[in-house]
Amino acid sequence: MQYEIKQEEKFRFIEEGEGDPLLLLHGLFGALSNFAGQIETFRNTHKVIVPLLPLLDLDLLHTTVGGLEKFLHKFIEHRDYRNINLLGNSLGGHVGLMYVLRHPERIKSLTLTGSSGLFESGMGDTYPKRGDYEYIRKKTELTFYDPKMASKELVDELYETVNVRIKAVKIIALAKSAIRNNLGEEVSQIKQPTLLIWGNNDAITPPFVGQEFHKLIPNSELHFIDKCGHAPMMERPEEFNTILYKFLRKLNEPAAIA
Repeated sequence: MQYEIKQEEKFRFIEEGEGDPLLLLHGLFGALSNFAGQIETFRNTHKVIVPLLPLLDLDLLHTTVGGLEKFLHKFIEHRDYRNINLLGNSLGGHVGLMYVLRHPERIKSLTLTGSSGLFESGMGDTYPKRGDYEYIRKKTELTFYDPKMASKELVDELYETVNVRIKAVKIIALAKSAIRNNLGEEVSQIKQPTLLIWGNNDAITPPFVGQEFHKLIPNSELHFIDKCGHAPMMERPEEFNTILYKFLRKLNEPAAIA
């Protein structure tokens, strides 16, 4: 399914459907296609928005988690979205966490899946070796429980990116920024209902990271998906969507009267 990518000023994004905004944030090697299963399902109940984060387009000084959060803030202000259900994978979850902490008034709920912000083991530990296709393939496979999910198209795209020196430098800058920017106890300030969906076989943000988020965020619920790595919305879209659908539906149910 192809979706129209809208362009307004410096912002490029997909917007499909009507209803409360469901805003999806991709990770460091993410793209709009990562959320194909969610756009198709939730466009029937929500206004689904996927902004293209400028991972490789910011100047080097602002190529940080904070720089991406400021970009997201400008985008949301520009479109004047309110009552947002914010969902982020990996680095996108980290950006979402920072946004909720700084602008809670616009957020109705938060969903994190394989989010950085407390701990992650990704590209930040080693420099991506330019010209080493096998290294890039193994790094891409690490994202998934099933290595076959790391298609040649995905690997080729990443390989092409890291072979451009400035792009490789920016990827490392973002990965290191994510590791440095540990939100720790700050996340306990989040008041919004929060859904945590984690792959039981996530090698980048392992299951204990989901458990730690659950312990720190007061109004949170945690779900694990078996035989699933760092991108549950891609690897197990049906299970992921079922959990997310129940969570979003519950938000709209009237509170029980004691």
